[in-house]
Amino acid sequence: MEALAPAATVGSVLASGGADRNDLQVLLAHTMGVTRTKLLSHPQAPIDPGLLENFESARLRLQAGEPLPYLIGEWEFFGASFAVSPAVLIPRPETELLVEQALKLLQPGARVADVGTGSGCIAVALALHNHSITLAASDAAAAALQIARANAQRHAVAARIQFSHTHLLRTLGEFDLICANLPYLTTQEAAELAVGRHEPRLALDGGADGLQLIAELLATAPAHLAAGGAMCLEIGTAQKAAVCGLAAAAFPAARVQVLPDLAGHDRLLVIQHSL
Repeated sequence: MEALAPAATVGSVLASGGADRNDLQVLLAHTMGVTRTKLLSHPQAPIDPGLLENFESARLRLQAGEPLPYLIGEWEFFGASFAVSPAVLIPRPETELLVEQALKLLQPGARVADVGTGSGCIAVALALHNHSITLAASDAAAAALQIARANAQRHAVAARIQFSHTHLLRTLGEFDLICANLPYLTTQEAAELAVGRHEPRLALDGGADGLQLIAELLATAPAHLAAGGAMCLEIGTAQKAAVCGLAAAAFPAARVQVLPDLAGHDRLLVIQHSL
């Protein structure tokens, strides 16, 4: 009589490796519907065969390079969980700098635009941390807006965010603060870098110089930014000189600065419009 194979446990499955250990822990916890803390505190817990099959399928996709956030369908940003799919860019820690700076610039009752909202993480995070503001969030991709609306509903801020399927600020009004994390990779970078294999090209490709949409936004922003208002735009690490020139041309009397991210890289263009 053949001996039965030992049942798979949390500990044995995680020990089998095949990908980054932290990623495997997150993936297995998600598959089993438990927190990561509970998962790790019960290494001898058996895994249901059906759940194990689901996990192994997802592990193969992870090993093949599919991003973990897409496999589990959500990711954390600025202390909140956001639904994500291949229709939207995965929220990244660098973008939290934009939210932090925007919150410092907001006045009570401010009107805010989030241009190229994607998952809606910027707009929703701002709404969660300032209850007096109203927002407009735009995107050229209808599929992205669907995710953004779902995230606004998830965090109970949908009533304060107007979503628009439009190009940049087209059809939108006047704002006290304009935020944007637009594509800033060059077309070549978007095609060659690993991020371009899974995340939406529309959210990555900034044209031949990486500045196509940023330049267009800055050129059209003066008609939409209220006196005394401000802009916060995430940029590529090598774009400081170029974007400062574009900003100065659009807002000759404004204060223009570029702030570094936690790694010390130029990351955030801040424009403070004169009254």
